[in-house]
Amino acid sequence: MGDLIMSAPAIRALKQTFSSHITVLTSFMAAGITPYLPEIDDVIVFDLPWVKAKEVAGSEAIFTLVQQLKERNFDAAVIFTVFSQNPMPAAMIAYMAGIPLRLAYSRENPYKLLTEWVPDQEPYTFIQHQVTRDLELVQSVGATTNDHRLQLHISHEVFSAVKTKLTNASIDLNKPWLIFHAGVSEKKREYPSALWIKAARKLIEEKGYQVLFTGAGSEKPMCDELASAAGTNAFSIAGLLKLNEFIALVKEAPVVVSVNTGTVHIAAAVNTLVVVLYAQTNPQHTPWMVANRILEFGVDENSRSKNEVVQFLYKQVYNCPTPMPNENDICNGVSEILSEMPESPAYISSPAVLPA
Repeated sequence: MGDLIMSAPAIRALKQTFSSHITVLTSFMAAGITPYLPEIDDVIVFDLPWVKAKEVAGSEAIFTLVQQLKERNFDAAVIFTVFSQNPMPAAMIAYMAGIPLRLAYSRENPYKLLTEWVPDQEPYTFIQHQVTRDLELVQSVGATTNDHRLQLHISHEVFSAVKTKLTNASIDLNKPWLIFHAGVSEKKREYPSALWIKAARKLIEEKGYQVLFTGAGSEKPMCDELASAAGTNAFSIAGLLKLNEFIALVKEAPVVVSVNTGTVHIAAAVNTLVVVLYAQTNPQHTPWMVANRILEFGVDENSRSKNEVVQFLYKQVYNCPTPMPNENDICNGVSEILSEMPESPAYISSPAVLPA
């Protein structure tokens, strides 16, 4: 979901420049966020074998997808990738479907697979934020927008249902509260449970906060354990909220403390302050155009990606040991960012990282 949220400004540029009807082909993991992205008109959900998914379609289903795309008679296909991904499989799908215009970044000459392409210089020459990367891709064919924000549209009425659920869970929204989001899709980005607990206790005991541990239903045991260990005024609400309700909760939260996952991009898209415990995996995925604090920590060498492009990051960008942020770092980050309370969104984030 986070990747799709970050692509939304570029999709907005396409829609505004060419008055396009936008159909997004995406995975089941990302599809849930599409109703809240106003740039998207239609969705095709399909788990392709080169995208991380719980299950992937077989070869026959892929031919069915190609036929479906062909029947829709699309004018153009834009392929959004992070710099460690290869666009060629998706380009082949678009080529087989007879889509006449096909745009992507490519590290190699795509010849006829792409009709428009931008040589991919990341991360070897420079590294830029994912939002900028996607915007520059579509700008290469003349698509621009003056609005580079991440945006999720959610009805104000949704929070009424959220308040009822939180009240039933003994949470008092008239008292200070904030969100702790500990769940990750990749184990290598986990922040230690003991430090989550220490940080929650410190914010509860010294600052008077209620700490809401959020997560998916599958993360409920973990969140229950963290909340129980943190003690009074720590609550596990994992699995309690639907996605639209979770977005509404994040929108109303004074601050979100999270690992670098989709929740960070949801927070940025509803302009909620973020303290992100940032495992050093993707330097281009920091919070976008929202006030934030980034607390980086290193990834165990045995857990690092085998992708050679990502390995380059560890050799050139993440080549110095980074200590694990502790509970004091988290509490200070929360206090600092709340004390600033910017009147308008400020992009306080990591600058573009140049390889050494």
